[in-house]
Amino acid sequence: MKKRNLVYSTDKAQMCEKCEQHEDNCICKDMNAIVGDGKVRVMLDTKGRKGKGVSVITGLAVTEKELKAMAKELKALCGTGGAVKNACIEIQGDHRDKLIQALAKKGIQAKKSGG
Repeated sequence: MKKRNLVYSTDKAQMCEKCEQHEDNCICKDMNAIVGDGKVRVMLDTKGRKGKGVSVITGLAVTEKELKAMAKELKALCGTGGAVKNACIEIQGDHRDKLIQALAKKGIQAKKSGG
């Protein structure tokens, strides 16, 4: 544990031992937070994209770090770009069937959602 130079404080809240931030501003608890609910859905979304389709994976019950790693792996599998936004993985193009098969290999049950 690092030595703190704090002499006096009127703040009665605890400090996080790992990141040495105030508990309200703790950055290490956010790293391990699970973002999804476990009901994995793969859908095609075209809203706000000028008609271009994007495969969106929602509901993955993983941490933010694992979500980014999985997005990178799935983008490489499909050979396209994508992003992680609002706890969802967006892969450019209609790759729903390929994504469902890739998730099944990882042991994640996913359903096709939407039209």
